[in-house]
Amino acid sequence: MNIHEIVQILIDSGIDKREATIEVKMLIEHFCNYSARDILMGRPLDYEKLRVVKEKAELRAETKQPIQHIIGKAYFMGDYYNVNSDVLIPRDETELLVVRVIKKIKEKGLKTILDIGTGTGCISCAIAKNTSANVVSVDISDKALNVARENVANLKLSNVELLQSDLFQSLVGRKFDLIVSNPPYIPEGTELQKEVTFEPELALFADGDGTGFYKSIIEQAKNYLKEDGFVLFELGIGQSQIVKKYFEENGFKDICIEKDLAGIDRVIEAHL
Repeated sequence: MNIHEIVQILIDSGIDKREATIEVKMLIEHFCNYSARDILMGRPLDYEKLRVVKEKAELRAETKQPIQHIIGKAYFMGDYYNVNSDVLIPRDETELLVVRVIKKIKEKGLKTILDIGTGTGCISCAIAKNTSANVVSVDISDKALNVARENVANLKLSNVELLQSDLFQSLVGRKFDLIVSNPPYIPEGTELQKEVTFEPELALFADGDGTGFYKSIIEQAKNYLKEDGFVLFELGIGQSQIVKKYFEENGFKDICIEKDLAGIDRVIEAHL
């Protein structure tokens, strides 16, 4: 048994060769404490640990359970975050949103940030780590907040406050310089890849065309933003013009849309 044979297990299950190679590398790093440098240097792998990697690859191939759930961690903006089936796995696309928020905070000297639907807390943690802003992170799910608390503690961040809240419910009287959210935006009834079905429906689906959470946040945001405040969202495919219209109808201006590497409208920013 060798690494190439384990990679082939994933390829035979329908996983792209490049992705299969990355996933086996993740399994080896996690279960064998074996780095990419060790692989390049040809350091021998313990057979029993390699057997565990093979078993986990077979589990991935058979069930299509996300590799991040199997190792219990996901990589996002330079750090590893604890993940499980109670939270959405951080995506590369979300980094685009966070980079834009960090840039805005630094440009404008913003101090108070609200992250709605925090999940793992990855957006809040990345903002808190890379700026001096204070971040309030809310989620309706207690289980998600438990994961976020672990991640905040692991990164030793003192400028993140976690609260259970259905959108703005627990924030009466509070005002923020910027509101950021990657809300559920998949229209109900959408057929998903098997891997995505392991993630919480609460973090994935929204009623109708999938823009309901955007509308709710935008309509209430004026009551929770300071003067000249900002709102930034991650967008689902084909939703940018609908969300832009919601902003316009609620008095927001300077609306900007940014595309991801695939040319999809992925981030929207608006100014009150």
